[in-house]
Amino acid sequence: MKFYPFLLSLLLPLQSFAERGTGDLGLFIERASGSVQLIETSGNTALGRIEGLGDLSHASVVFSRDERYAFVFGRDGGLSKVDLLEKRLVKRIQQGGNSIGGAISQDGRLVAVSNYAPGGVRIFDTETLDLVADIPATYGERGERSKVVGLVDAPGNRFVFSLWDAGEIWIADLKDPQHPKVQRFAQIGKNPYDALITPDGRYYIAGLFGEDGFALLDLWHPEAGVRRILPHYGKGDQRLPVYKMPHLEGWAVAGRRAFVPAMGHHAVLVIDMETWQEIGQIPVKGQPVFVMARPDGRQIWVNFAFPDNGYIQVFDTETLALVKELHPGPAVLHMEFEPKGEEVWVSVRDGNEVQVYDTASFTRRATLPAKKPSGIFLTARAHKIGL
Repeated sequence: MKFYPFLLSLLLPLQSFAERGTGDLGLFIERASGSVQLIETSGNTALGRIEGLGDLSHASVVFSRDERYAFVFGRDGGLSKVDLLEKRLVKRIQQGGNSIGGAISQDGRLVAVSNYAPGGVRIFDTETLDLVADIPATYGERGERSKVVGLVDAPGNRFVFSLWDAGEIWIADLKDPQHPKVQRFAQIGKNPYDALITPDGRYYIAGLFGEDGFALLDLWHPEAGVRRILPHYGKGDQRLPVYKMPHLEGWAVAGRRAFVPAMGHHAVLVIDMETWQEIGQIPVKGQPVFVMARPDGRQIWVNFAFPDNGYIQVFDTETLALVKELHPGPAVLHMEFEPKGEEVWVSVRDGNEVQVYDTASFTRRATLPAKKPSGIFLTARAHKIGL
């Protein structure tokens, strides 16, 4: 019996991981190897790698409401459920041929996937990954199928998404998952390429690739229809070739202002969210991809498309002045702030590493080796609308 405490001390490390909390966990995508790395933000360390997730060249992640499970959407149409505490792949299904992302419902019971092929949205039970509903994105007299983009969750167990080919926005009400109700809004603009929902869940905003401007839908008053905002931004300016589509999910919101990447321009648009009018522009180093706000709203961090994709610029949201320019390395693809904003995680794809920066001093706090990293997703997203 005298050896029991010693044996117990050996067993505790084996038990402690499964018993730990999930609030400081996250994943980052290793796009070239079909794997994800599990990380923790208290000590900024990697905890393990989960493999066998398929084509992750354009992958995204949502989390269960208890933060234990991650749902990974692969570009090949794969949907994977990962257990963060046990560091394992629970289940993977091939739900489509070409997928572009997904969302989890307000009650956490449904996970939805948006598909390029076959065009539409498929909805699954988060426990079993069994198919619950299939919503084909058909349009026109011939019943063609549209690519679906900009899928987000909305209050009331709804999903909202855009149809690239059709130029439409749909709201799918899943209060009764066996009988989804779909509301369609046509002629919202040419080729919506991505979309977001504001943090309060009220406004859904789709960017338009085929023309300048955005399409806005007030989810409190959908009967009012879709409203066009910023219809003339960039008119008269020389538009540059678009090397990479900006991601609207990363709209920075600070107070009553939103900071938005301007497609085809070296600029960030500043928008008054009460009037939805442009009130300024911030000149930036290149074509912005992500424009992300530090959680306290005081800074925005901007990364760029090729050929300026080795840089990050940080701006003060009050003065709009450049605060800092960083050069993390080749191909900075994504940034993710820790929940209270003291640090930010940065993926450097062609440097094969993920870096962690202090957002006050801009000091690099950690560097983690990675295999062509891209998206970074922390479990705090489980409690935010649209993420």
